[in-house]
Amino acid sequence: MSAVVGRGNYIKAVVNGGSIMQPITEHKGCRASTNTGPASCGSQASQGNLPIGIWEKVKNHPCYSEDAHHHYARMHVAVAPACNIQCNYCNRKYDCANESRPGVVSEKLTPEQAARKVIAVATTIPQMTVLGIAGPGDALANPAKTFKTFELVSQAAPDIKLCLSTNGLALPDYVDTIKRAKIDHVTITINMVDPEIGAKIYPWIFFNHKRYTGIEAARILTDRQLQGLEMLSERGILCKINSVMIPNINDDHLVEVSKAVTSRGAFLHNIMPLISAPEHGTAFGLNGQRGPTAQELKVLQDACEGQINIMRHCRQCRADAVGLLGEDRSAEFTSDQVMKMDVQYDLAMRKAYQEKVENERVSKVAAGQKELAGVSGEMSAITLLVAVATKGSGLINEHFGHAREFQVYELSTSGAKFVGLRRVEVYCQGGYGEEDRLSAVMRGICDCHAVFVAKIGGCPKSNLIKAGIDPVDQFAHEFIEKSMIAWFRCYLDKVSRGEIQHVQRRDATSWPAASMSAV
Repeated sequence: MSAVVGRGNYIKAVVNGGSIMQPITEHKGCRASTNTGPASCGSQASQGNLPIGIWEKVKNHPCYSEDAHHHYARMHVAVAPACNIQCNYCNRKYDCANESRPGVVSEKLTPEQAARKVIAVATTIPQMTVLGIAGPGDALANPAKTFKTFELVSQAAPDIKLCLSTNGLALPDYVDTIKRAKIDHVTITINMVDPEIGAKIYPWIFFNHKRYTGIEAARILTDRQLQGLEMLSERGILCKINSVMIPNINDDHLVEVSKAVTSRGAFLHNIMPLISAPEHGTAFGLNGQRGPTAQELKVLQDACEGQINIMRHCRQCRADAVGLLGEDRSAEFTSDQVMKMDVQYDLAMRKAYQEKVENERVSKVAAGQKELAGVSGEMSAITLLVAVATKGSGLINEHFGHAREFQVYELSTSGAKFVGLRRVEVYCQGGYGEEDRLSAVMRGICDCHAVFVAKIGGCPKSNLIKAGIDPVDQFAHEFIEKSMIAWFRCYLDKVSRGEIQHVQRRDATSWPAASMSAV
């Protein structure tokens, strides 16, 4: 059951209808070299150097493209309740509508119920482009239900991309089935490649009708995970690796994990913060294991980014999430509500809507590039962070007091780089601001020089200014990247004229990388 050494040295890429084998050393996950630096896996609304087949797979996939997540929605269907491993960070719960974390669902579905729900969502939300099965257990521990659901959906809605998430224990047994089902995206959760570290994360696995524990269990799991990744890469299936960052257990080790999955053809690495609140009832939560801070998470992501492109916009979604990343519309699509809907799948309408979305994306990128040209000749080593309140569509379109999260970007003369998320409790409740929450929100973005909002009240504005954070509301409902770069140009001009002095903001060292406000 050991991984086959030497396999996975090449990855198959579909190009112009045919397939070619590309060396992994050239592929380097999803990074592609350009004249202006590494291009991420479709993170801009342009193909870059990606092969056309790969570009078609990622351009409207919100999890595989940071830019796409502003515009396209996904949904998960909870058809896979059973799991074949136990993780110390997991406690699957049902009927819990106020939590946003993996393993949580409000109702389990049959494949037939799931297919009907997919059609209802795709009709109501035409920018929904991806169906994922991510639990609440493991998709491949429930193979009959998982593949039946995909079969029904592909027949009824052939334009929807199919995604599968798994812990990888059963993966090698189902790679060919995944290929036949035309599942182009697979996420594997890999938290270690060292069984001694794995024994601290996984109490047990159930494999070949037998329960294994300790180092033996972790060794079987990591071998199966890496073997499955190699097999998928060889078949041209894009693989995203999820890793949970657990301070003092696997945090330093995740650099080695990143190297291991890159060498086996992984397309993207998503390093997520441990969610460890004791009220969730996980083993880690109950024994006091802390999660990482926002700064610790960023440092680790930066350390891994040189070898593979890093996903930083993950929301650690529920297993029944619906909508854009960062929102959850699953309450609109309960089984009772879906059964009452008279849905007619209109492929032409969906294509027309998505063409409009693509036109907006092109306009957004063009505006950002035009603004960036204005700073391309600047000679400045200044880099800084800014926060943005947005509801999607690549726009600054959220009120400061209504924001449930802030998207954080790093600005430099090279442009704007998305670096992470900060979830916060909503400051404005019933038209009135909660002062305690304002303090918490400000702590969450204390390392940022500015916060971009559609609107902001006088009280929070004055408090932000006193804290040295510029509340920027003059770009309301304009494109995010264009607006940030325009502000940054002005900032650099003020520094060069001596009107202001650039100072580094203190790191958000005490702010948790994952806050459990519902989304």
